[in-house]
Amino acid sequence: MYRRLVWMVFASAALIATLPVSAAEPRAVVELFTSQGCSSCPPADKLLDEMSRDPSLIALSLPVDYWDYLGWKDTLALPGHTRRQRAYSRVRGDRQVFTPQAVINGAAYALGSNKDAIEDAIVRTRAAAAMNVPVTLAVAGQRIAVDIAATAEGGSGEVWLCPITRKVHVAIGRGENHDRDVTYTNVVRGWLKLGDWNGKAASFALPVTEVLARSKTADAVVVLVQSGNAAQPGRIVGAATAPLP
Repeated sequence: MYRRLVWMVFASAALIATLPVSAAEPRAVVELFTSQGCSSCPPADKLLDEMSRDPSLIALSLPVDYWDYLGWKDTLALPGHTRRQRAYSRVRGDRQVFTPQAVINGAAYALGSNKDAIEDAIVRTRAAAAMNVPVTLAVAGQRIAVDIAATAEGGSGEVWLCPITRKVHVAIGRGENHDRDVTYTNVVRGWLKLGDWNGKAASFALPVTEVLARSKTADAVVVLVQSGNAAQPGRIVGAATAPLP
């Protein structure tokens, strides 16, 4: 009996070790609002790719559509990304909407190609209690499980899951970046609300097929716990990412 029990414990541990689970808690979520029609965006796209290799950062590309009139329709842009960027500006009260713009932890912005300014924004937003809620994200077989820890500070907001495509290569044929080949990193392909957040512990689960139905090219997912709501997004208080099988 003892031997059997020991075997079961080790077998369970081995199984858990094989599941794709989010890494250590990240210190920042960096959202880069970019466009294939923006001549100043490629350096920011390259910087985001570099930041994506830092395990303490969740670096996301959010292509926008408001430069499409310049002669090239962005092949990755989603209208929801444009709405999200404008909502951030309304909440901040500065009306600053441009590309390349990096929004850090939902609470500050910087020029997307300025690494020092982004790092400074990470430090400032963490001092203001951003990214202080632990989030565990695991993908086991065909199920995605999300667990959010309780926080003594309380709070309210929403929990979002985003399918992402980790690498997309685009040959741009017209516009300001004509004849350029640009690689986009961690491109957000949609937004799926898992539920509301009230500062208490919470768990969510959904099938992988529900994510792939929104984006067949998705090869990873990101979960964001964010104060406010979609129309008035606030600080991102927790996040995690994991690959899809």
